[in-house]
Amino acid sequence: MAQEQIVILVATRKGAWLFHGDTARRTWRADGPHFLGHIIHHLVLDPRDRRTLLAAAKTGHLGPTIFRSMDMGRSWNEAVRPPAFSPESGGAGRAVDHTFWLTPCHADEPEAWYAGTSPQGLFRSEDGGITWTPFSTINEDPQYRQWMGTVQDGTPDGPKLHSILVDPRDPRHLYFAMSGGGVHESLDGGRTFTPLVEGMEVVEGFDPAEVTFHDPHCVRMCPANPDRLYQQNHCGIYRLDRPARRWTRIGRTMPPEVGDVGFPMAVHPRDSDMAWVFPMDGNDVWPRTCPEGRPAVYATRDGGQRWERLAGGLPEAQAWWTVKRQAMNTDTLDPVGLYFGTTSGELWMSADEGVQWSCIARHLPEIYAVEAALLP
Repeated sequence: MAQEQIVILVATRKGAWLFHGDTARRTWRADGPHFLGHIIHHLVLDPRDRRTLLAAAKTGHLGPTIFRSMDMGRSWNEAVRPPAFSPESGGAGRAVDHTFWLTPCHADEPEAWYAGTSPQGLFRSEDGGITWTPFSTINEDPQYRQWMGTVQDGTPDGPKLHSILVDPRDPRHLYFAMSGGGVHESLDGGRTFTPLVEGMEVVEGFDPAEVTFHDPHCVRMCPANPDRLYQQNHCGIYRLDRPARRWTRIGRTMPPEVGDVGFPMAVHPRDSDMAWVFPMDGNDVWPRTCPEGRPAVYATRDGGQRWERLAGGLPEAQAWWTVKRQAMNTDTLDPVGLYFGTTSGELWMSADEGVQWSCIARHLPEIYAVEAALLP
């Protein structure tokens, strides 16, 4: 009987790579580049069939689109109808710049996917990523359009809808986040969404009662307990335990000289008390580098009451990079493997839940997203 293998899916500014390894995580084989020269924002393997790959791409000649592979990247087919705003929601100057986030739908919907775009839009495919249509009413809703801000607002690469989460117990229970524009929840399969921003802070001088000023960077649902959400925000690290609606800022227990500003978040697949973040320098100029050029992952094993610095094997000085919001993730092995990609094109991994690190690849383009999956 063939043994399972692990694959690390790496999306970069100039293409995509697949790194195949054995489950001992000692040896790795690089497969790529795919789409050399094109921006790949997200590369995801469907966990429901473990053979369908979707790539969110922005190409020079095709613009924003999505590609699909059924043979682990040996061949790709472009979406017949990629995500695009309807005339009603488009308006002057509003067009999809790129698809930023891809999420497989519930296990009971085997061909369905969600996509989040920049500027903020929510889309769904019912045929495995071949055709996409606007989903829910948020793309056209005047209140949501106000919360989304203008095309010029948001992050340096443009405002985004991201962190699309599906409750594994109920396909009608959904979350998504907007940067900017807060976290939102649906209990009716996406017909309606409501903000979920209580307890979240905003930049000093702005009103936290205004949803548009909320800037979640990454939201994760705990596989072991879908009622627990973690969030890395522009203004701290948070946890939410449903049915409560108020987020608790658990990043205040981070070392004060490091702070709790960053982009990515990862959660343990079997222990809802354990999560990891990658802090960055959050001083006034936001240089988007490791604090003092000393990269480290910080882990909590008790839901955020305490944090532990994990940096074994990482550079001890003069490492002036950071990790983007989609570029840190885990596998599901035991012990859990942790992976992150850097803005300087390095792919790092830990086979012991972050204690010791080794570099899988160097000199890649700037890494936008990292996913880990098991192959049959």
